[in-house]
Amino acid sequence: MVAMGRALMMNPSVLLLDEPSAGLSPVRQDEAFIRVSEINKAGVTTIMVEQNARRCLQICDRAYVLDQGKDAYTGTGRELLNDPSVIELYLGSLGA
Repeated sequence: MVAMGRALMMNPSVLLLDEPSAGLSPVRQDEAFIRVSEINKAGVTTIMVEQNARRCLQICDRAYVLDQGKDAYTGTGRELLNDPSVIELYLGSLGA
């Protein structure tokens, strides 16, 4: 969270985030995703790599799901959240 704040002090047009939820408690993870969404809505293009695919897909406009380093699925976050293949392979059925 501090690193994200420090990056934002530079008033970037693009923000690159690598695993912003890593090491955070569930409450802080939710807060991080809310903040990323707010930053994006404020006009900062945000590119994020994230293991928490379900949560990331909930807030993204465009998503790329990689499988062994290759682009396996591409679409809007909503499209991929509802794609049966993505659900089965990456999201599981809990909380769908």
